[in-house]
Amino acid sequence: MGEHEEQSQKVEMEWETPSSDEIVEISKGHVIGLEMTDDDAVWCVAGMHHLVLHTIGRRSGIEHKVALPFWRDREGHRIVVGSFAGAAKDPSWVWNLKDRATNPRVKVRIQRGIFWSEHDVLEGGPERDDLWEQMIRDRAWYADYQKKTDRVIPLIRLSETEAFSD
Repeated sequence: MGEHEEQSQKVEMEWETPSSDEIVEISKGHVIGLEMTDDDAVWCVAGMHHLVLHTIGRRSGIEHKVALPFWRDREGHRIVVGSFAGAAKDPSWVWNLKDRATNPRVKVRIQRGIFWSEHDVLEGGPERDDLWEQMIRDRAWYADYQKKTDRVIPLIRLSETEAFSD
């Protein structure tokens, strides 16, 4: 187990939840910033480390990028949350990840590197529920988002399965 265990991942929400449209625009701007620098101030926002997830659109076939905060599970895997602030439907990047034919693996950019992930989309069951309970101890606002929607908010495990090379 690595150094991530020694550092708390607990974050108190000190911001207003943006609208769905605002989330999309904030992410677009954040992706640009993340691609320009490895500066801690850009990669760690509101006490949370971020990553850039690259997916291929299941309908468009075009690469999409989204900036997402992540949380680490007990094994150190990065977990991202498909909450979309409690919207009725999953965000488009989650739909892209569910389409294994289009996205059998995904490219993930982290602060000082890039890797391929054979991701796991956890939408229910004991494993997802256990991870959810652990995660909301550190990121309590996600429980509020879950209360806003009838869907089970998915957790996506982004294991580092292969080094990235062009």
